[in-house]
Amino acid sequence: MLRFLPNDLKPSTVEIIHYFTERFGNSSRIDYGTGHETNFAAWLYCLAIMGIIKEEDYHTVVARVFVKYLELMKKLQLIYCLELAGSHGVWGLNNYHFLPFIFGSSQLIDHKYMKPKSIHNDDILDNFSREYMYLSCIQFVKKVKKGPFTEHSPLLNDISGVLNWNKVNTGMLKMYKAKVLEKVPIMQHFLFGWLIKW
Repeated sequence: MLRFLPNDLKPSTVEIIHYFTERFGNSSRIDYGTGHETNFAAWLYCLAIMGIIKEEDYHTVVARVFVKYLELMKKLQLIYCLELAGSHGVWGLNNYHFLPFIFGSSQLIDHKYMKPKSIHNDDILDNFSREYMYLSCIQFVKKVKKGPFTEHSPLLNDISGVLNWNKVNTGMLKMYKAKVLEKVPIMQHFLFGWLIKW
């Protein structure tokens, strides 16, 4: 990676390598959570700051790169039974993830037919989960958790009662800031440096 960077960006490798390696979870605790997911987002953000990812690439980076990362992490969660990082996944909407719900709800803003309450329709989930990230996340939650949705995912259930995706997305962004970025147990492990300052 070093050889592809201009000389003025080479000092950033210490930072971006850290974000890249932290995205899979903790190798000694065998856990994973929203902090690890945030490291992956930080890595992508650094690539954007460095000019490697351009603004016109943002949609593709989320729709392809982040989605592939999410698919990989879902497989690792199932295969290795990854522990929840933190107490009991209290900061994640589905114990492990938060960002796909933000990206997914923004993808559905102004959708003509799909409403937040559509997550309760299994036919919609079956037919559209490959196309819409939010629905894919809900389908995964329903696959891995047992019992009524209202009991194992009360927050997601409450969010389904919001009238439109714009309000869901705005609320998710505020919640992410408060429940992930401002939580000491999560951010105490986060590296601040030259690209992402304190």
